[in-house]
Amino acid sequence: MVMKKKVLFLCTGNSCRSQIGEGLLREMAGDQYDVYSAGVKPSKVHPMSIMVMQEIGIDISNQHSDDVNDYIDIGIDIVISVCDHAAQTCPTFPGKVERIHWSIKDPYHGWDIDESKLPDYRATRDDLKQRIQGFLDDQR
Repeated sequence: MVMKKKVLFLCTGNSCRSQIGEGLLREMAGDQYDVYSAGVKPSKVHPMSIMVMQEIGIDISNQHSDDVNDYIDIGIDIVISVCDHAAQTCPTFPGKVERIHWSIKDPYHGWDIDESKLPDYRATRDDLKQRIQGFLDDQR
């Protein structure tokens, strides 16, 4: 039996970019990977992240914000950091871990739900979707 690779999306708060990345990779790769997300200073999943993912038929409302240290010893194969701060402060994972860094603009503007900010969240989602498609193409 072939073990699925474990992919961890990492950002600072684990509320927007990494959560969206987790949901997208799960959807786009089917059961090809075990997918997680975490933050170096985790908070909660942002309601607007949930909203923009629902727009494309992906439900991330049951995802939760986790601390990166919870994933150190579970055999992560690939860490994809989606913000510069997380890339700089990411702990060292044991073993041979592939590190990928994508500098993606943070859509976060506070915890309120402000529909005028939805274009920022959509842009983040679409940026991640394009990069994840490239990642999947490279893995084949």
